[in-house]
Amino acid sequence: MNRIKYIFMLVGLLVAFKVSAWPGMEMPKLHIEGRYLLDENGNEVLLHGFGQTYSPWFNEQGSKWSNYDVSACLKYNKGIIDGVVNAGWKVNYVRMHMDPYWSNTPGVSTTGENDISAFDFNRFRTYLTQVFIPMAEYAISKGLYVVMRPPGVCPHDIAVNDAYHKYLLRVWGYISTQRRLTNNPHIMFELANEPVNIMDTDGQYRSNTDGCNKNLTQFFQQIVDLMRDNGCNNILWVPGTGYQSQYAGFAKYPVKGDNIGYAVHVYPGWYGSDAIEPSHELGGSYGGGYESFAAGWKAQIEPCAAFAPILVTEMDWLPSVYEASWGKSITGKMLGAGFGANFKLLADRTGNVSWMLFTGPELMKNFDGKASTNGKYTMYNDPDGCIWSGYHWYKEYAGDQLPDVRNVDLYLSPRGDASVGEKTILTGSNVAAAIIADRGLGIDFNVTGDIDVTVDNSDIIEWDDAKFKALRPGKTTVHMSYTIDGKTGTRDITFNSTPFPFKSGIFNPSIYSSGTFNESTGIITTGQWGFAGWQYANGLDLSDYRYIVCELDAPDNCGISFRMYDENSYWTSPAMTNFNGGKRVVMDLTTAKKDNGNALNRSHIYIAGFWTTGGQQFKVKSIYPTNNPDQSGIDEVTADNESDTLVDVVNMQGIVVRHAVEAATAADGLPAGMYIIGGKKIIVRN
Repeated sequence: MNRIKYIFMLVGLLVAFKVSAWPGMEMPKLHIEGRYLLDENGNEVLLHGFGQTYSPWFNEQGSKWSNYDVSACLKYNKGIIDGVVNAGWKVNYVRMHMDPYWSNTPGVSTTGENDISAFDFNRFRTYLTQVFIPMAEYAISKGLYVVMRPPGVCPHDIAVNDAYHKYLLRVWGYISTQRRLTNNPHIMFELANEPVNIMDTDGQYRSNTDGCNKNLTQFFQQIVDLMRDNGCNNILWVPGTGYQSQYAGFAKYPVKGDNIGYAVHVYPGWYGSDAIEPSHELGGSYGGGYESFAAGWKAQIEPCAAFAPILVTEMDWLPSVYEASWGKSITGKMLGAGFGANFKLLADRTGNVSWMLFTGPELMKNFDGKASTNGKYTMYNDPDGCIWSGYHWYKEYAGDQLPDVRNVDLYLSPRGDASVGEKTILTGSNVAAAIIADRGLGIDFNVTGDIDVTVDNSDIIEWDDAKFKALRPGKTTVHMSYTIDGKTGTRDITFNSTPFPFKSGIFNPSIYSSGTFNESTGIITTGQWGFAGWQYANGLDLSDYRYIVCELDAPDNCGISFRMYDENSYWTSPAMTNFNGGKRVVMDLTTAKKDNGNALNRSHIYIAGFWTTGGQQFKVKSIYPTNNPDQSGIDEVTADNESDTLVDVVNMQGIVVRHAVEAATAADGLPAGMYIIGGKKIIVRN
């Protein structure tokens, strides 16, 4: 059995056994070693849980208790824990917010949870003892590890040694002396909630520069050192900036010490993920499906996950029609559109990501496990919501019985391309592969299985880490075989790697302002002052080319400007060249200047395409990179008639379709057409 899957099952079954058989039985002690959360026997552990906030408003909008009634608060929230467990949720941790309702002076007005002006340290000490510690101990008695979060949220801007930093030092300095907490190895601490910006070295507040990354580590290192000096060796979870979305800086400036992990928030629309609103006609998607989400995840989460465990302490999703979650999206399909399924696939593939649902725990308590019988869904049984899918994924982690697999197959991103024979891929981008199972529950289950891949030309397509990457323009075939439960399947796919494909799902007519694109006719219309084109999540390297040549089908009639961006945001400065009523432009990449005067860096292009005044149709006849703009993209080469010489095969669009192949066999198997092979124009007839 796969090692990670075995650990998921072992931990889940162990927790389930403790909850159902012997509540209060001692749980394994956890510690952090390298990038993993481990138990005492060295087994890797993943946590899956829910959250609680102890204030009347967050306990069902003030309908259950009020007026600082400690006994009513404890009764209600203990009942929630019991209800979640009794509903069959295979949870093994709870995140507890020590809400400022208890520690703020009653009657003093504040501007929100980030306002610490009403904080009363004596009230905090009192209710830590009367509310928060009793709730933590009760959760542990039910087999749940506990992550405690400080009162409130971070101000928008923080700085080392500012008032909020001193506030956190005071809170954690006191907590780290309380032996009911520090002598309990099942209690962990999340050091802050959602830092946004931190002061940079120049005195400005930012979220993701080298200076602010260094200062953020210093900010939390002081808290960690104080807690350790006070004898607190509990596991500590450190947040990032950008509302807990920025973590790449910790790879360069990690917080030092033992038992340090990182607390992450993940919501629809973050990291390039899909945020889907039913209010958009027939649904709508903000994000780029799996690949965009994976690129954002790789940029911010994976650098940190490479050396420390990740704990997701806020994350949920539901279609907005239910008005019952923070995140508005759908579960969707793994490798396809949607948020939840792609999150699970990324978390599982990272291997050391624990996570929880931030949906109200009262909803989890009310879940009855009943599927829809009439095709009408509620928030509880809608497969596109986190309650239904989370419940069954938690059971999967725990090794609980699920319906038998009905179908299992190998899929590629974007989902729907499982059986394609030829696939266009954007040069510089990735296509992920996964084995996915259907259990008749309306949600995907990723399956651990072996995928063996052979690539005919690895200079064009590379297979690594369960994905294909298009390294340069050209065509090549990949051969895949996979084995699941002793059954073997095979699939061959020819990839056509090109930097400027006019293909729906790749060409985006609405990078800015809503536009349209008809793949069958090639007709493009941007919105007013709109931008249509391509986005390269991993950056497109055009270092081998000097020019981009673009020709329209008819003279420009809407102020068309071809633009390229070397930063991953439309709101940065592009290099541009205008058609000015003509049909053809040539951009020299070696001399191109951005509109801020800086040189364009052709080694990492993130966005390319067409800006127009909008509302007018246009069509692009051809666009290609080249080193000679007067030869339709065909570079000048020297002929060599030796049959064993290695040559490139270039099509009439200037795309290298085969690289460094023997001249004698270079044309074998090519589709009918005209090519340049070893400096000679060759016609291939089938």
